[in-house]
Amino acid sequence: MAKLEKFADILSRACERKGGLEAVEALLPDTLSAQEITQYSDAELLSVMSKRVFQSGFVWKVVEHKWPAYEKAFFDFEPHKVLMLSPEQIQQRATDATLIRHQKKTQAIVNNAYMVQTLSAKHNGFAKLIADWPVNDIIGLWQLLKKQGARLGGNTGPYFLRTIGKDTFLLSQDVQAYLKAHKVVDAGFTSKTGLNQTQAAFNHWQQESGLTLAEISRIISLGVGDNRL
Repeated sequence: MAKLEKFADILSRACERKGGLEAVEALLPDTLSAQEITQYSDAELLSVMSKRVFQSGFVWKVVEHKWPAYEKAFFDFEPHKVLMLSPEQIQQRATDATLIRHQKKTQAIVNNAYMVQTLSAKHNGFAKLIADWPVNDIIGLWQLLKKQGARLGGNTGPYFLRTIGKDTFLLSQDVQAYLKAHKVVDAGFTSKTGLNQTQAAFNHWQQESGLTLAEISRIISLGVGDNRL
């Protein structure tokens, strides 16, 4: 792995491309404190998670438009109520024209309801588990969601975390391109080695800059490529 570029230089490049520090700062994502994250209910988290699953590879606006119907069809995403659905009821929802006809993503709602309920019982709240997870091992939380949940691999799990305000970097195409071009990562981004190298780099930049992982991730993307956020 090559020597890391100074984060001040990464920030300077983003400022040059976006018209200055104020312009960059206006584009930075917000994160919530651990205390704020613990205020989410299991139902709220399951709803956001499920929406992210459906938005993956689909038109986001269509999912947003249909989401009130999902809230009604899945009992406001209360995990214990979702888990009471029979196979026949799940199938009916997977083919309902008022929703999105997708068997595997519909089933993922049920599977993830089980994960949320199980982890919530074990950790005194699913939100508490997320809130307490150290950001210097955020890839560990990604892997937990992928392993115990359904369809939460790739960027879906990280986007879910970003949506609820948990500090995390994102492996967008621009961020991946930067990490590869600067030889920060010499393995695949889905491999344990690649993820560990990425986490180590972001931890270094966080200590150097005092910024959040989310801010660092966004600044990198603003300084390279097509600025896909």
